[in-house]
Amino acid sequence: MTRGGGYLSGLTVLDLGQLHPGPYTAMLLGQLGATVIKVEKPQGDTARQLGAETFAKYNRGKRSISLDFTCEEDRSTLLQLTARSDVLIEGFRPGVMARMGLDYTRLAQANPRIVMCSISGFGQTGPYAQRPGHDVNYLALSGYWAVPSQVRDVMGRPRLRLSDYCAAMHAALAILAAVDDARVSGVGQHLDVSIHDALTAWMAPALQAMNGPAGAAIDNMAHVMPDNDVFETADGRHLALGILEETFWQNLCEALTPDCPELSTETYRTRAGRLRDKRALNDRLRALFASRSLDYWEGVFRGRDIPWAPVLRHDEVFDDPHVRHRGVVAETPDGPRVAFPVKFSKPLPVQPAAVPELDGNRDEILAWAMGRGPR
Repeated sequence: MTRGGGYLSGLTVLDLGQLHPGPYTAMLLGQLGATVIKVEKPQGDTARQLGAETFAKYNRGKRSISLDFTCEEDRSTLLQLTARSDVLIEGFRPGVMARMGLDYTRLAQANPRIVMCSISGFGQTGPYAQRPGHDVNYLALSGYWAVPSQVRDVMGRPRLRLSDYCAAMHAALAILAAVDDARVSGVGQHLDVSIHDALTAWMAPALQAMNGPAGAAIDNMAHVMPDNDVFETADGRHLALGILEETFWQNLCEALTPDCPELSTETYRTRAGRLRDKRALNDRLRALFASRSLDYWEGVFRGRDIPWAPVLRHDEVFDDPHVRHRGVVAETPDGPRVAFPVKFSKPLPVQPAAVPELDGNRDEILAWAMGRGPR
């Protein structure tokens, strides 16, 4: 198969994943230049059943072949693909690959350098290993909702599949480390990526702080700040304030004291003072911002060195001048494209825009597996 340029142009990835974590992991590697072969069940990735756009967002630029792992011939085909690949990503429940005769030991017989990355909800071992789960379940068990973030804290579902993305990013990083090791040692390995583990690692520092001497009362939590919050404005919009350093508080006071002179009191001059009176200060700021429109506050803050931002609507984000300048999202004839969001001083390869049809690259992939194409 022809390869494009890029940092990972020598890497071939077999993507056996479905829905989000596995396909997103493979997509990240593909954006950096890897060749990604999507190995789908006869019915296709479950994401196809959720709509063309849902499938497309993580699978553009991949090649598709459909294999039925209940069939010996197709299991043999996967082993042939493994023999010429560097990475295999799968998202079955623990034990499924072994029952099909496709566990790491068998894959390594076909290719000792193969890196197998298994992404599952709770990992390959442990009392929860066989439990089903999705994003909200891992959030709940990792302590995501146990750590307050606002003075008036509310429990709400995140606006994106946070745990899935967390696990995918860790998986991609671990894959690159394992591939580098395999190229030196000649021996691959099996990566056990638990979505729950990955998110728990993110949550651990905050949970450890809450379990410390200060306790779990919002009044005692230094990270729950009255002036570092989201506030509603008179027109039903919202603005976000990120006040932390004293300099920014001073700049905020200078901007707001004409409307609220009470903010200049001695109590609020230091962070410690504001934290001691956090509930009253938060209420004061809420009432103040609710008294005027978002446009009004934008005018107040314009040109001042204050970490604030309007909370943009879905139809405003892509038109933001900074988003346009950075080029992370671009409109193309094939729909919106999301680029790898890190800027390299050397250009990344342009990923093919095409969304693969189910089994649409079978002949090309099989010819490559049989050695009739470049590795």
